[in-house]
Amino acid sequence: MARPSKNLSLPEFVGLVALLIAAVAFAIDAMLPALPNIAADLSPLDPNKAQLVLSFFLFGMGLGTLVAGPLSDSYGRKSVITYGMVIYIVGAILASMATSMEMLFLARMIQGLGAAAPRVVAQALIRDLYDGRRMAQISSFVMMIFIFVPSMAPSIGALILSVYGWRGIFGGFVVFALICILWLNLRQPETLRPENRRSMKPAKLWEATVEVVSNRLVLAYIAVLTLGFGQMFALLSSIQQIYEVTYDKAESFPFWFLIGGLMSGLATVFNAALVMRLGMRRIAIFAFGAQVVISGGLLVLTQLHVIGAVMPFGVFFLWQVSVFAMAGLVFGNLNALALEPLGHIAGIASSVITAASTILSIAIAAPIGLAFRGTPNPLLIGTLIFSTVAFVLMRSARAMDPTPKTKPPPV
Repeated sequence: MARPSKNLSLPEFVGLVALLIAAVAFAIDAMLPALPNIAADLSPLDPNKAQLVLSFFLFGMGLGTLVAGPLSDSYGRKSVITYGMVIYIVGAILASMATSMEMLFLARMIQGLGAAAPRVVAQALIRDLYDGRRMAQISSFVMMIFIFVPSMAPSIGALILSVYGWRGIFGGFVVFALICILWLNLRQPETLRPENRRSMKPAKLWEATVEVVSNRLVLAYIAVLTLGFGQMFALLSSIQQIYEVTYDKAESFPFWFLIGGLMSGLATVFNAALVMRLGMRRIAIFAFGAQVVISGGLLVLTQLHVIGAVMPFGVFFLWQVSVFAMAGLVFGNLNALALEPLGHIAGIASSVITAASTILSIAIAAPIGLAFRGTPNPLLIGTLIFSTVAFVLMRSARAMDPTPKTKPPPV
């Protein structure tokens, strides 16, 4: 296979990176319509247990990011992504053959281990070529394209489910991964030059890890990412059951998920347009503050029974859109902020940041999903708490930032 040497155009590069990162979202969101079927087949006495199909995937991904980044710093970005996608395929094939929930959990964890490579190394691809607010802007462009895949994933999953059953969805993951592998290797040049690669010696890895975790500002952003991912994963874990049990809309769930995803995707458009002028941190502070007001207001209204003990479906749908929109505003910015002082160790830095925020977010999200008892109230309370703490931390991070508070250049 000939090695590509010419840099991709910006639109193609954004599309490729978005697809690589979307491998993670597709492996989560396409499963949502299948959770009741999986529960009926493998865990009929405890349907909530099917939510852990998502959690084990995310846990495997969190563990894998600890390895994927350092490997990409040593051996290059493309080879690590490619081998990671192969592991992703192996996990999907094993999951399609699962005969017990435990076997499915193990297979999904393997798939998550493989998904760690495109998830974390794709960020390093961007950091190799861009930095600062430009990096945040590119990340926003990526998110604009990326948002369409998870938005459509439940519809695609439901279509496959109707024809091939829930096991067929894992075949869809295999096809998706093969497309990623071919596009990456046929079109994208390697972005990490040999002279910039770092040894895989444990001492070097430990030195880089210490540099990451000893930076108070980076730790603050890791904590905020954990809270942001936590409320997102809690929503994803619960959302199918909420549509089915609370609102009796299981059949139309993929449609509403698609519409909500497209609506929330507008947030990434605003972020890309405004981040160069307003800055990454200011937008993140606004997003978390807005979510505190929205979730807090809805919680008060439900507790006072102004809109009922359970919010009406239309209100829940708009609130769901606000949570997804907040993700579009903050995740790209937070990753860019955390990696800004760590460009010389972008691979391992991205690994530590992603691993810590992912694993910790599962720990705080899983109890919220498992607390589902027929209403979205546990999810609403959890989102309010997480957004409030994230807002406070972002305000603190502004005071800790050592960079001069200069006005951004005109664009």
